[in-house]
Amino acid sequence: MPEQVELRSYGDELEPTLIYLPGLHGDWTLIGSFRRAVAGRVRFVEASYPRTLTWSLEDYAAGVEAALAERGIREGWLLGESFGSQVVWSLLARGRFRAQGVILAGGFVRHPVPSMVPRAERLTANLPLPVLRRLLAGYGRVARFRFWRSPETLAGIGEFIGRWNELHRQAAAHRLNLIAHNDPCAVAREVRLPVYAITGGLDPIVPWLGVRRWLRSNCPGLRAYRIIWTADHTVLSTAPKAAAEQVLRWVSQSGGAVAGPHRCPT
Repeated sequence: MPEQVELRSYGDELEPTLIYLPGLHGDWTLIGSFRRAVAGRVRFVEASYPRTLTWSLEDYAAGVEAALAERGIREGWLLGESFGSQVVWSLLARGRFRAQGVILAGGFVRHPVPSMVPRAERLTANLPLPVLRRLLAGYGRVARFRFWRSPETLAGIGEFIGRWNELHRQAAAHRLNLIAHNDPCAVAREVRLPVYAITGGLDPIVPWLGVRRWLRSNCPGLRAYRIIWTADHTVLSTAPKAAAEQVLRWVSQSGGAVAGPHRCPT
């Protein structure tokens, strides 16, 4: 079977469409509580990436477009979580999908500390799989406290951990390599769509101070930047209700402004 993006869709097609593009882990296993919090108010479409070692970010964007088109989805809001924000910028640059707005969740344009990314890539690529599995087992124990406000997310932790085999690890390292070499600043500087950002206050993975400063100075589409101080980098999972209410408010506020396809310079 060729490598392809998988989609799952929840809710009425008549509601605004919110498309979740996941972070480095690449799937929907940690989004359950956020999904429940937006249920009945949007059509929530969530993606899972293939465990590819060859795709470029444009390939990711093309894969998302193809999966959406197969379901007849031609427009909607793009919700890019962390690595998913890089896919969002590629989608906008391609100009084929009719984006109504962008929401970055722990997302960024160019990573604010570029030297961190190659180190994370080397660590991910070289960490022995047995060690990784032990770390994941520990993560599962910590998750009982980390996601205590997110029962659906907690229920998905087992599936999340179970997906991490050798190929999953290599795919994550490949995504880090894509981040390290990606600079979508020219795209963000040209975007006129509504752009919003939400992040947790405790985020050493993508320090938000640099992201917010750059967006405020350079992205003409930026409308608001919200920090949920009690959440961390995975803000949609660690503060699902607060994040959902904020995202829904933004979508509602901008619901009448639907922009047509556009192409940004790369």
